[in-house]
Amino acid sequence: MDEYLKLHKSKKKGFIKESSNKKRIINKYLTRFMLAIIFFLASIIFTNISDTNLLLYKEYVLTESLPFTKIKNWYEELFGSVLPKSENTQTVMSGKLVYKEITDYLDGESLTVNAKSLVNALASGVVVYSGEKEGYGNTVIIQGIDGADIWYGNLENISVSLYDYIESDTILGNTTDEYLYLVIKKDNKFIKYEDYQS
Repeated sequence: MDEYLKLHKSKKKGFIKESSNKKRIINKYLTRFMLAIIFFLASIIFTNISDTNLLLYKEYVLTESLPFTKIKNWYEELFGSVLPKSENTQTVMSGKLVYKEITDYLDGESLTVNAKSLVNALASGVVVYSGEKEGYGNTVIIQGIDGADIWYGNLENISVSLYDYIESDTILGNTTDEYLYLVIKKDNKFIKYEDYQS
């Protein structure tokens, strides 16, 4: 009989612990859902107050590029990370891109590299574009946490997807030949790779 009571008490403790974890998870997601609703309703109220507010909303919210990485950093400061951090990640490449020669090309630069060179991300950020761009071939655009949009052109075997958050030095793919097209745009200005690195 004593063994039965001990077993029943231990099951009850496990059930209570499990139900409190479920409540915590539900509260976490409910809070996020409510914040999204509040933001949505505030946007509707703001645009309905006056025509000037509607024009401002259209100008800044609907036409400007949304700074995903700044929003992510702000969110993580307030609420913590959405996804758990993996403890077993290792850096394969680090530092600057290795190239033989650099020349101007369209809006950016062309780096002469070894054929089929692996290309790593220069900065952490969000993948905001992945696809074919005229003059650049298969291109990945990453909006960095520093506010710079970095285009990596002439890639194949792309290992990232649209809206992935990636850390710096993540391998994006490899070059299709011996050229990597690199465009760095910050504050609506195109900047050189060497200036960005300094």
